[in-house]
Amino acid sequence: MMLEMVAVVPGMVGVMLLHCKSLRRFEHSGGWIKALLEEAENERMHLMTFMGAAMVGESNCDYRARHILQYLFLSELDKGQFENVPTPAIVNDYWRLPAGSILRDVVMVVRTDEAHLSDVNHFASE
Repeated sequence: MMLEMVAVVPGMVGVMLLHCKSLRRFEHSGGWIKALLEEAENERMHLMTFMGAAMVGESNCDYRARHILQYLFLSELDKGQFENVPTPAIVNDYWRLPAGSILRDVVMVVRTDEAHLSDVNHFASE
């Protein structure tokens, strides 16, 4: 059981390092983030299997604050307080946005993602 507890760590550490490196350099990881996440998930399942139970933790994070900030940002963006700049190619590729997309388009897609993730998390918590 101790080995399974330790085996989860390298994949997650690798994911976090590659994730931060990818953000810092603004480039893709070549699929390594997903591969290491799958490895960490696999090891997690090993541990949970050996423990005989899966425990769901509670989060005290208030997601309403994020939605309010997105709304305020969109409002200020529409008023011209922020420049509605064109989106980089990596952003267009990730969200499959057309060429010529602007910052507002990305914020709208992110809001849609957050709504979907909220539904997924609510489903997972049941």
